[in-house]
Amino acid sequence: MPVYALALAALEELMESRFGLLGVFGLVMLTIGYREKNATYSSIGAVVLTLLVLPVA
Repeated sequence: MPVYALALAALEELMESRFGLLGVFGLVMLTIGYREKNATYSSIGAVVLTLLVLPVA
């Protein structure tokens, strides 16, 4: 269990440093949607992360 917590903390730190608070929000929404099997939260998280990754035209 501690290894899982350490990996999650490292992933959160990476998301925050690269994509900011909005990236952490997208990751949290995606995680909550996956754990609770809620398609709405998963979709919101996926869309937020996708919009952050795509280049601005």
